[in-house]
Amino acid sequence: MQVNSLKQYIDLLESENELIRIKEFVDPELEITEFSDRIMKQKGGGKAILFENTGTDFPLLINHYGSDKRILSALGISSFEEPSKKIDTLMGKMMGAGKNFKSKLALLPELKNASKWMPQKSSVKAPCQEIVHKDPDLSILPVLKCWPFDGGPFATLPMVITEDPETGIRNIGMYRMQIFDKNTTGMHWHLHKGGAAHYNKYKELGKKMPVTVVFGGDPVLTYCATAPLHENIDEFMLAGFLKDKKVKLIKSLTNNIYIPASSDIVIEGFIDPNEDLKKEGPFGDHTGFYSLDDLYPVFHVTCITHRKDAVYPATIVGIPPMEDFYIGKATERIFLKPIKITIAPEILDIRLPAYGVAHNLVFIKTKNSYAGQSFKIMNALLGAVQMMFSKVLICFNEDTDIQDDLAVIKAINKNFSINNIMIGKGPSDVLDHSAYTYTLSGKLLIDLTQEIDKNQTDIFSIISEYKSPLQFNDKIKQIRESKDLSSKKIIAFIDNFVELDSEYLKAWYILNNIDPSHDCIISDGKLFLDACIKTNETGFERRWPNPVIMNDKTIKSIDNKWEMLTKYNFIESPSIKLKKLQIGDNEIVNI
Repeated sequence: MQVNSLKQYIDLLESENELIRIKEFVDPELEITEFSDRIMKQKGGGKAILFENTGTDFPLLINHYGSDKRILSALGISSFEEPSKKIDTLMGKMMGAGKNFKSKLALLPELKNASKWMPQKSSVKAPCQEIVHKDPDLSILPVLKCWPFDGGPFATLPMVITEDPETGIRNIGMYRMQIFDKNTTGMHWHLHKGGAAHYNKYKELGKKMPVTVVFGGDPVLTYCATAPLHENIDEFMLAGFLKDKKVKLIKSLTNNIYIPASSDIVIEGFIDPNEDLKKEGPFGDHTGFYSLDDLYPVFHVTCITHRKDAVYPATIVGIPPMEDFYIGKATERIFLKPIKITIAPEILDIRLPAYGVAHNLVFIKTKNSYAGQSFKIMNALLGAVQMMFSKVLICFNEDTDIQDDLAVIKAINKNFSINNIMIGKGPSDVLDHSAYTYTLSGKLLIDLTQEIDKNQTDIFSIISEYKSPLQFNDKIKQIRESKDLSSKKIIAFIDNFVELDSEYLKAWYILNNIDPSHDCIISDGKLFLDACIKTNETGFERRWPNPVIMNDKTIKSIDNKWEMLTKYNFIESPSIKLKKLQIGDNEIVNI
């Protein structure tokens, strides 16, 4: 069943037993995060949650994308393979069209179908403009303060719509927005993003930049704002492709930007590129660590409109697994076919595991036919839009099921060799705290397509005997003198206070904390990884953040409220087992 609005989607989720309704008050400051984090980390993603009493006139919906079933429903598709089949059909007919007139006529039905994907402007007033606040006050919205050391409340599921001042080409991006006061927010777009490119053009022209931000509406729209599209491809066209129908657009009231008519909440305004940037953050981010404060543009709100029955959608991010994993999984599956067509047809499958938080780890399954092909493929992927941020890429042969962690571990054991490793350097995500240079980091490429020794087992070892600061080479020297590592091929160092009870969390922690250009050393047939906290004494000149963990007061509050809030069995806070990872009482680690 396809839905066209957030309200319809909520009704669908409830009819399919995919929704928890919370009628009692839960505070948007930390408490909603703590309750939701417990639900999200359940097997399969738990359920969507509708908080009906937020202390405002707006209920809050969260985790509505947080499972395979829900993300498919949100996108209006029955399987992740459905978009690939449409692309196959279209590309097949286009490639098969010959030069004669008859073959070109055969393409007309496909071109007609493609016309249905283009967004359509309308002059009809939509429900999202039923209520108009000409003296806007952002405090009417239940914006979440997600984690204890966050710099304030943040809007976490905004669709930020901007236009190129020269070409008029639209960009819809998802950039977190810290609420500064009743009518200003931060606009956290990274320098690589479309919104930032538009901002820079307005700055060159010396003009104010119109911006409209929308929340809710057809749930496919929010996903499309996260999609890794080329800068000249309209995200609303992707929505039309996925649902096979046009996105209807109406004009904002105080600027000329067109917005989805199905939106729940609309915030209109502008950014003045000539205005000083303002400190934004910190924020508990999707890496599971805080992204620290930095300078970003200020968004000035001129008008707020909304539906009479508007719902405020939100998400939280932090130590995985979280809701954003399923959004990323949809991208992984939907964009596999375009990647094969445009970059490397030898690719059979791609996986971005949850513990790799999207950009830290990429598994690639390939069909190889010549030497060096795996490295060709991995380097090609590093040139593909957001794939350029990938830190560790591992190539497997066609016999390995990369969707199965046990099969992955088996392949690592029998196929790993230091002779099949490449360490390079390239752009890194702004949020990568381990990069020795801001937005520039190492890349670790590993080829596991050839069997090295089928009898190799248990080649990985984690050493947690040392406390920062200690130089990497000193750790390697000391461990060689104290342990027999003859059977080990990959050795990772973590700090001695780190206690993690699963291989999943260990992988998450290690991947977050390495910059391969500095923290990977190949020596005596082994790959050493330094995943310890870095300090000035070890040559690291940036600030090192704490992981995202809830405070005791909020944990206790939700513990006490649990039976009142829900009939579901009590779930312990995921933060409890992670408490030792936090050093100090703020977002920055001080050793």
